[in-house]
Amino acid sequence: MSLLEERWRGVLDGMAEAVRRAGREAGSVRLVAVSKFHPASDIAELCRLGQLDFGENYVQEARAKQAELDGLGIRWHAIGPVQTNKAKEVAGRFFLLHTLDRADLARALLRRLPEGETQDVLLQINIGEEPQKSGVAPSGAEALCEELLKGGLVSSEGPGLRLRGLMCLPPRCGEGEEARPYFAALRQLRDELSQKTGLSLPELSMGMSGDYRQAIEEGSTMIRVGTDIFGPRPVKA
Repeated sequence: MSLLEERWRGVLDGMAEAVRRAGREAGSVRLVAVSKFHPASDIAELCRLGQLDFGENYVQEARAKQAELDGLGIRWHAIGPVQTNKAKEVAGRFFLLHTLDRADLARALLRRLPEGETQDVLLQINIGEEPQKSGVAPSGAEALCEELLKGGLVSSEGPGLRLRGLMCLPPRCGEGEEARPYFAALRQLRDELSQKTGLSLPELSMGMSGDYRQAIEEGSTMIRVGTDIFGPRPVKA
C-alpha cells in the first residue's frame, strides 16, 4: 500500500467514525480530495481506488488536469474564487461550483452554460465576515438568494444554475473544536434560508484537514480534504 493510499484510507476511516458518532447514515458525507498543486498521477492513483471527487482551486490548473485525465469518470469540484472572465472555463465543466458569491458571476456563468445543461452551485458564505476572504456575509445571504431567484439566475431544478446549498471557510479553519461554532452557524443559516426561500439546499460544504470530524458532527454533507490525503502541498512554481 502506498503512502497516498494509506492517508486516503485514514481519512475515510475518520469520516466513518465521525458519521457514526453523530448518529448519521453511512455514506451521507462526500469526500472531496483537494488536489491543488498535486500531480495528475496522484489523482489517477486515487481514482483507481474508487475516489472520484476532486477539488481544484485554480481554473487553469483544473482544466489542464481534466484534459489529462479525461475518461476516468472524475467529478471535478471548483472550490476557489472564480473571476467573471473565467466563467466560460467553469460553466458546464465541473460537477459542482462551491464559490458562487455574487449575482454578476451567476449571470456570467449562465451566459456561458450550454443551452439545456445544468450547473450545480453552492453559495460561498464568509461565515466569519473576514475582509480578506471571498463570500457573501451571513447578513447578506438572504438578499443575494432573493436577487438570484427573482432574476431567474438560479433555481432548485435544472436546466441552468441549480442552487444546492452553502459552503464556508471558517476563521479557525483546520483547528478542530475552534471551528465548530462556525460550522453550526452555517447549518443554521442554511436552515433559515431554506425556510425563507422554499429551496431545499441539501448540501453543506464545510470541513477540511484538521476539522472535518467536527464539520461532520455539525451536519456537513461534503468535506474538502487536501493535506491529510496528499501530504504537504508542493510549492507552486
